Amino acid sequence: MKLSVLAALCAYMAMPGVVVAEKSAVDHPTYSPIAKLNEDSFFEPFDDEDWEKKWVVSHAKRDGEFAYVGKWNVEESSVNPGFAGDKGLVLKSEAAHHAISLQLPEPFDNKGKTLVLQYEVKLQKGLTCGGAYVKLLSAEGLEGDFSNETPYQVMFGPDRCGATNKVHLILKRKNPITGEYEEKHLVSAPMSRVVKTTSLYTLIITPEQEFEIRINGDVVIAGSLFEESLFAPSFNPPKEIADANDLKPADWVDEELIPDPTAVKPADWDEEAPFYIDDVDAVKPDDWDEDAEDYIPDPEASIPEDWDEEEDGEWLAPEIPNPACQDHGCGPWSPPQIKNPAYKGKFVAPLIPNPEYQGEWAPRLVANPDYYEDATPADLEPIGGIGFELWTMSEDILFDNILLGHDVAEAEYIGNATFTPKVEIEQEAASKEAPKAAFEPETPPSYKEDAISFVSAYKEVIVEYATEKVGQLINVFWTFVHEADLYFTDFMDSPLNTFLTRFPELCYFVGYFLAGLTFVMMIFGFIVASLVGDAVPGLIETPKTEDVDKNKDVKEQVTEANGAEANETVATKRSVKST
Repeated sequence: MKLSVLAALCAYMAMPGVVVAEKSAVDHPTYSPIAKLNEDSFFEPFDDEDWEKKWVVSHAKRDGEFAYVGKWNVEESSVNPGFAGDKGLVLKSEAAHHAISLQLPEPFDNKGKTLVLQYEVKLQKGLTCGGAYVKLLSAEGLEGDFSNETPYQVMFGPDRCGATNKVHLILKRKNPITGEYEEKHLVSAPMSRVVKTTSLYTLIITPEQEFEIRINGDVVIAGSLFEESLFAPSFNPPKEIADANDLKPADWVDEELIPDPTAVKPADWDEEAPFYIDDVDAVKPDDWDEDAEDYIPDPEASIPEDWDEEEDGEWLAPEIPNPACQDHGCGPWSPPQIKNPAYKGKFVAPLIPNPEYQGEWAPRLVANPDYYEDATPADLEPIGGIGFELWTMSEDILFDNILLGHDVAEAEYIGNATFTPKVEIEQEAASKEAPKAAFEPETPPSYKEDAISFVSAYKEVIVEYATEKVGQLINVFWTFVHEADLYFTDFMDSPLNTFLTRFPELCYFVGYFLAGLTFVMMIFGFIVASLVGDAVPGLIETPKTEDVDKNKDVKEQVTEANGAEANETVATKRSVKST
């Protein structure tokens, strides 16, 4: 039975018109781990077989209601793979809450130092609604199962649902007055990259109290943590606030303009004058019938047979437009209305600056009792772990190469060593996986081949039609010649008289002559074009397949050269970025 199925499959593949898309193999180099990093950096490439000993899957309940039931695994990419043997942490469940965390070997402290957080995200099934962000967990409060209530210092990464698509950046800072932690949200967050190849997200926070977000090595937003318009709420509250007990005085004048009290209505100002008046120059048309009605009873209408005047009342014929009024007006005539040139409307005094204007009132400012100064918002509290606490409708989200350190150059080095070559392989794999056409395109025939094919298919019809039309053309031609001969004979006998009395005939003969000459020139041009096309095939015929293949090979060589230069440029570009 298996042999029969195999034979049938082979026979189907051998059928004419059936094309099996052959996908060219993509070279997947073996993954090579990063050799050495700074001693104070943490790097997670997920190349350790006992990853479950470090990364703890949480089964706590979110907000005491929903359990984190989402599954996790460390595996290679299944969509547009990159390096062979390169694994990542994969979120496996759709429409579920997920939580997994890792405790750092020792707390990470960035006071007075640059903080660099970088990781890769690969949305293998896209991202319709959900998050792919990472949290830097506070060193204090890691006890118990990881959940949304676990304290964190930074939340960073893509989040998308519906029309919302952004890269989160949330920093948590403790209010020294209330003792409560506040989430400082980046307001103008950049859009995340929703593709099925790897994207690289980098966050940099410097001791100069500045931040920077990069996507795939390119800076998408940067600024100061002190800039009030970038974060909500701002890291430092205002020193002064409006006094809630301050009330606007009853005699406060805030009208900037007032009617001019000295303005007087002009004597000729008629407020009662109408906007429209009758056109005094209009004259009733002579054919206007004022005695005729616009509508008359329908003379063809008849009383219905079942009409009972005792019950239904007197029957009246329906009215129709008076046919006698179709060409002229009927009924009482009145002149048309025109705009009244004397109309001015109600008189309003012009506005002048108010001499008593005091300006727009605002409550006085008082010292903000809740004011405090956070001089170093970049100095986060010690970080004790890294966690992913997510809900998403899309599964198979892969995270890889998580870096937490202090060196921007180190992050650029890792990006150039892992992300840059990996994404090139993935993009090549994606192009190979793109749907192929069922049939290869055929080289279009030349116009001469089209003409030959058309003539061959409709040869008999063309011959019959041409014979009929040629016969008619010959008859017209000989009639034209005979009439022209008679006109020419009369013209020779009496030129002036013939020209003056029979000028339309002269135009007729000249027009026919020019039309015939034009037709002959068109035929001649077609013949010449055919001869030139045979002599210079490069101008008419399509290029040969061999030439196309040769040009394609040259183009691919140029593309490869340009691609190498571009990759070198990207690496150089990233290598010079610093803060």
